[in-house]
Amino acid sequence: MDNLKSIDLLNSLLVINNERMIGYETAEQETDQEDLKTFFSQCKYISQENKLGLTHEIYRLGGLPDEGRKLSGNIYRIWMDIKSALTGNDRKAILDSCNYGEQVAADTYEEVLSHGLEDISNVQRTLLNAQLELLNANHYTVKGLIHLLLESN
Repeated sequence: MDNLKSIDLLNSLLVINNERMIGYETAEQETDQEDLKTFFSQCKYISQENKLGLTHEIYRLGGLPDEGRKLSGNIYRIWMDIKSALTGNDRKAILDSCNYGEQVAADTYEEVLSHGLEDISNVQRTLLNAQLELLNANHYTVKGLIHLLLESN
C-alpha cells in the first residue's frame, strides 16, 4: 500500500465532502421550505462527520488534508442549479439538482472503493463504506422526495 496514493484518494473524498458542506449550507440558507432546510442541515452534518473521519485518517498516514474549498466544475454547476431553483422556489428542480449531486458524491466513493483497492487499507475501506452508506441514505431520501412530489402532481 502506497501512503501517498492513499492520502491522495482520501483527499479526493475530503474535497467532495467539503463541496457538499458548501452546497448544502448555501441551500439551507436560501430555502424557505422547512423540510428541505432540515434535510440540507442533515446532509451538511453528515459531510462534516465524514470530513472528520477522512482528516483523521490522512493525518494518521502522515499527510495533510486538502482543505481547499474550491468547487470543481460538476459540483459548482450542481450548486448553481440548486441556487437557481431555490430562487424560483421550484421544489422539483431543487430535488433534481440534489439527486444529481448525491449521485456524483456516491460515484466518487465507489470509484475509490473499486479502483483504489491496493491503495487503501481494510480500516480505510470500512470507513469509506460506512460513509458511502450515509451518502446513499441521503440519496435515497432525495429520490423518495422526488417520487412523492411526482405522485402528488
